[in-house]
Amino acid sequence: MLGLTTWFTIGTLGMLVGTAMLAYGLTLVPTERRRQLGLAAVVPAIAAVAYGLMALGFGGLTTADGATVFVPRYVDWLLTTPIHVAIIALVVGASTGLIARLATLQALTIVFGFVGATLGSPLNWALYLVGSACFAGVVYLLFTDCEALAGDSADDVASLFRKLRSFVVVLWLIYPVIWLLAPPGVGAMDTETTALVVTYIDVVAKVGFGLIVINDFASMAAASDDVADVDASIGDGPNAAD
Repeated sequence: MLGLTTWFTIGTLGMLVGTAMLAYGLTLVPTERRRQLGLAAVVPAIAAVAYGLMALGFGGLTTADGATVFVPRYVDWLLTTPIHVAIIALVVGASTGLIARLATLQALTIVFGFVGATLGSPLNWALYLVGSACFAGVVYLLFTDCEALAGDSADDVASLFRKLRSFVVVLWLIYPVIWLLAPPGVGAMDTETTALVVTYIDVVAKVGFGLIVINDFASMAAASDDVADVDASIGDGPNAAD
């Protein structure tokens, strides 16, 4: 348990530092974007609470097969992963209906993964497959409906959307592999190793996502200001019309 406490403590600190960095980054983006991008800073804050609880020894659940599943981790994912897909969709101006479909499918992915992790074979595998199908639905919508919206967006907005989509899809595909190798799956990794790997991926995914989206919007705002300054200087130049 000492190892678990260590990894969960590191996760808590990583998420707290990430939250502080993203909160500062929000001051660099346009005011009208801060409410939307504030969600990106909320994600590691939620995770910090979950990791703090696990570091203190709360939330461990013994499954039917004798493995340990950490409830705060799944609550964290249930709250934060739909926020991430919602932010990605909002970047390209997705409708409320499309965002709801994405968030619902992503939430179901987590729910089925959690319930499957608490049950024995073969129910765990059946729910794992259902959860995987839900995640496939998320990926499908990101590459179809959302991609169509990106095609109609400005180049910098479309580029940010595709960057965030690739970042999330590639990293999140690691989680089903971890589930397979962890005690709820085939048990190739023990609980401590699973905690180490998941903690590392969690910090990278949550903090990294926020840094990308906030940095890109800050860069867009700076570029827009530069263009406005150039236009103003041209307008005030000696050849400007009276």
